[in-house]
Amino acid sequence: MKKILNTIAGEIQEVLAHVDAEQTVQLAEQIQKADRIFIAGTGRSGLAGKMFAMRLMHSGYQVYVVGETITPSLESGDLLLLISGSGGTASLLNYAKKAKEIEAMVTLVTTNPQSAIGEYSSQIVRIPAATKKRLESEPETIQPLGSQFDQSAHLILDSIIVYLLQTYPGNRSEASLNQKHTNLE
Repeated sequence: MKKILNTIAGEIQEVLAHVDAEQTVQLAEQIQKADRIFIAGTGRSGLAGKMFAMRLMHSGYQVYVVGETITPSLESGDLLLLISGSGGTASLLNYAKKAKEIEAMVTLVTTNPQSAIGEYSSQIVRIPAATKKRLESEPETIQPLGSQFDQSAHLILDSIIVYLLQTYPGNRSEASLNQKHTNLE
């Protein structure tokens, strides 16, 4: 087990070493400027998006997860963040098209900037990780399906939270974040 853990940690470290830090800063700045943030992904990528949405909420941002029953309509001035390893997930592509029609900002976290969703995105964070497609251009991994991409996306998005908290601290102390944490557990 120790060998497996070390291999996975090494894989993720290698992927993160090749992420363009400027792309992540640009995404953080878009989040900071957006009226509201809407996040969508499918499968495990969607779960990484939900974790990110939770931390944004704790940090005082107005954030929604697409598909939840309490999610309002997207409007101009809002940011739609899509997480898709392939960049071609059909439902997310439809969201990107609709967001562009209403002049909302679209951002994409993906392995494939030249993807269909990438064409609708004003900002892209490229994660050079393995997906379930196992393309020749993707790195090797011992992990199944898109685990390497999803784990990397989660760590990058958590890093964006730290950047926002450090760059725009306002009244965002650990105590204030904890106060917004659920008390119905």
